[in-house]
Formats: sequence, C-alpha cells, structure tokens
Amino acid sequence: MSREKRELRKELSLLNLVVIGIVGAVGTGVLFSSAGMAASAGPAIIISWILGGIFYFFIGLTYVVLSLNYPEAGGPARYMLYSHGRVANMLNAFSSLIWYIFIPPIEAIAVVYGLNSLTSPHLVLVNSAGIPTTYGALLGILITLLFVPFNYYSVKFFGQSTTGLGIIKLALYIAVAIGFLALLYHPQNFTAYGGFAPFGFAGIFSAIPLAMFAFGGIRVIPDYAEETKDYKVLDKAIIWTVVGQTLIYILFAVAFVASIDWKGLGYTPGSWTSLSSISGNPFIVIANTSKAPFALILLTLIIGIIGPFVTGYIYMGGGMRVLFAMARSKYVTEKMQELNVYSVPFWALVVFAVVSALLVYLSAPVPTIYGLISDAVVAGYISFAAAPVALVALKRQGKIKEYIPYSEIYAPIAFIVSSLIIYWSGWPSVPYAVALLAVISIIFSIIYKVKENFKNSLWYIGYIAALLIMTYIGSVGALDIVNFYVGSAIVVIIGIIFYFIGIYSRLKE
Repeated sequence: MSREKRELRKELSLLNLVVIGIVGAVGTGVLFSSAGMAASAGPAIIISWILGGIFYFFIGLTYVVLSLNYPEAGGPARYMLYSHGRVANMLNAFSSLIWYIFIPPIEAIAVVYGLNSLTSPHLVLVNSAGIPTTYGALLGILITLLFVPFNYYSVKFFGQSTTGLGIIKLALYIAVAIGFLALLYHPQNFTAYGGFAPFGFAGIFSAIPLAMFAFGGIRVIPDYAEETKDYKVLDKAIIWTVVGQTLIYILFAVAFVASIDWKGLGYTPGSWTSLSSISGNPFIVIANTSKAPFALILLTLIIGIIGPFVTGYIYMGGGMRVLFAMARSKYVTEKMQELNVYSVPFWALVVFAVVSALLVYLSAPVPTIYGLISDAVVAGYISFAAAPVALVALKRQGKIKEYIPYSEIYAPIAFIVSSLIIYWSGWPSVPYAVALLAVISIIFSIIYKVKENFKNSLWYIGYIAALLIMTYIGSVGALDIVNFYVGSAIVVIIGIIFYFIGIYSRLKE
C-alpha cells in the first residue's frame, strides 16, 4: 500500500444510509427472533415489536443529535470521550466492539442454517438439535470471509452494492411475509391457545430483548457519518430507518403467528414455549412442514440465505469503523487507522474479519443461535445506554447544538429503556457480556496505559455492576428472589439514579 496521506471519502447519500440502516437491521433478527419471542409471549409478540420500535425511537433521537454534532467514523465509540473522558469511553467503545463482533458470526451461521435446507440429507450442515456440524462451522468461516470484498473497496462501492442488493432483499422479504399471510393463514393462532397474551405482560416484556437485537440498524448509520456527502441528512436516515424496520417487523410478527402449523411442526397446539426449539430457520421450517407452494418455499430459502449475508457484511463494515475510531482514541494499535488505496481502514477490516471467522468456529457448538443473540444484545445496550448520558452531559458543557429539542425528556427515557433491555436479557447473557467486557477492558487498559479520567467512569462501572446484581437476583436471573415486575421497577429506579449521577460525573472542562 502506498504511504501517501489518505482520508476517508465522503461518498454516501441519504438513500445509501437509509438502505444500509434498514437492510442491515432486517436479517437474522426478524427470521429467528420471532420464534424465540413467541416462546415467551405467544401472539403478543406483535406488541413486543411495537414497544421495541417505540423504545428504539427514543434511543434513535439521542444518536441523531450526537451524530450531527460529532460526524465521525465509528462516532458512537467516541462520544463519551468528549463527555466523560478516556476510561469511560474505553468501556463504551469495547461494548460497541463486542456488539459488532458477535453479529457477523451470527449472520454467517444463519446463512448456514438456510443452506442446510438445500444440502440435507446428503451434506448435513446443522444437526437435528440445531447445532452446526464441522462442515457447517467451516462453511460459516468461508461465508464470513466472503463479507470482506464488500468492505475492501471504496465506501462508494459499498454504498452502491448495498443499495442495489438491499432493495432486492427488502422486496423479497416483504413478498415472503405477504405470501405467508395469504397462503398459510391460521386465524385461530391469535386467540385459541391461551388468548392473545398467554404469558401476560411479563411475557411481552421478556420477549423484547430478542426484538432489540433486530433493532440495530440505526447504530450503523453514525459509524458512516464521516463518509456521508452531507452529514446533515443523518437525522432523516436514522428516523426513517427506525420507522421502516418497525413496520417490516410488525408485518413479519403477524405473518409468523398466523402461519404456525402445530401439527406440521410436531408440537401440541398452543405449545408456545416449544417454538424456540425449532431446528433451523423458523420460516423455512414452517414453509416446508406446512407444504407451502414451491414458489413460497423457494423465496423463503432465498431470504434465509441472502438476508443474513447482506446484514453480515454491513455489520462487518460498521465494526471495522469502530476499530478505526478506537485507534484514534489510542485504545488499540494505530495500524487500525491505516487506509488502503480505496480509503478503507485495511487493517481494521483484516483484524475484524479474522476474529469474526474464529468466533464462527468457536460458537458453532452452542445449542441455539438465541444465546449468541442475547449476549450481543447485552453488550450493545450497555453501549447504547451511554449515549443519552453523554448527550445531556455535553449539552450542559455547552458543547452541543440541540438539533432535536427536549433532550432532557427523551434522553432519560432512552437510558431507562436501555437499562430494562439489559435486565430483561437475563442470566447468563448479562454476566457473559459483562465478564467479556471487563476482561478485554482490563487487558487493553494495561497495554495502552488508559487511566485518565477514571473518576469520571465510576458511575458507568457502578451502573453495569448494579444491573448485573439485579439480573442475578431477579426472576430473569439465577436466584429468582425478586419477581419480574418488582425487578423491572427497581431497574427503572436504578436507571433514574445513575442517569443523574452520570451527568454529574461529566468532565468539568
């Protein structure tokens, strides 16, 4: 590579950003989460998706204001640097990185699930328990490496290819959802088996964390802020993405519930908890067991393969920009900032791809894909929770222009919502994610001597610890001492307390 000075190119349009946001979100989450959510909430997953969209809207507003004020590559991994200093921002940056590092492996494994429907029984990629075989794991590694070319060339190539593939992908997804509603409709599923909400509000709220994995699209948009032709379109891109993906998720929720053929699946009618044990992509399984028309089965197979693939390479692009931002903040080697001839962070891409491929192989033996999704959600929302506090802290420092007014109203709501999503993700996902974050942060803080502003990070450390304790003692955790509703109420109080402590702990200069 040439040693000439290079900079990131500003080549993404509003259309590119919206498609990247929606297409990046609509992937494995909507295909797999629907079954896992129905196991907790029954038909009321429709309400879970709606609430997820409302929750995410408040989080989205904080990212609108922050990204417009700090339009940087991997920006969300740097916002707290300005508000709370080096240590707090390091914790937040590694939370973001863990969120991103899980997603390409999840999407690669989801593609393997789809391909297994074509290769079985001659070549089994996923066994009857839903666990990828050695062949499946190796194919997952290959798929992960295929994400690389989409991110190696210029961001303009990335934007154009994603826009083209993304529009096709969305059209196919909508066609499949409508096909399920039109051809596999079982109206009794909405009311006959325990009613619309057989597990009550506890079930509705417990299902939300799986939905929130799918609501990840807006997180990618600020990561490309520095490569956008006009960063002032970021607000439209983020809001349109939230609205667009929510509508698609509601459509798929209705389609999933309506299409369940209990006899075809081999389950007792109304056995909602059994749905999380579906081996493979739930929509592909339902299409096959319901004897759907060949055209619908074919379309479902196509989205089961193409959908996660496109999402996987989009998130690889976002993740490598987080690494790029972390190099700017001096948390990782400066080589992560080096750009290739196409002005793309080359070594960040290489490292991210290699680690993702390794995780595919290591995570292949997990019992189901849902465990990986829950772990990613916890890490992601530990990161999301920092944004509202950083926003108001920066506002009080006089460092921010409030493009969307009333941040003092929507910011605490976004913080509390993020706290609840972490709590509802339950045990052992919370301790797994927190332990991983702690180990990585300690190692890199020692290597790169990150110790500045430690005092300003204590609120964030205390906040994470408080949620970890609540997850341990709550009904979602190991001890089940506190019931679901009381535990959730306590988490709201914890959120309110740490929100104000976090703002008070901001840098004074």
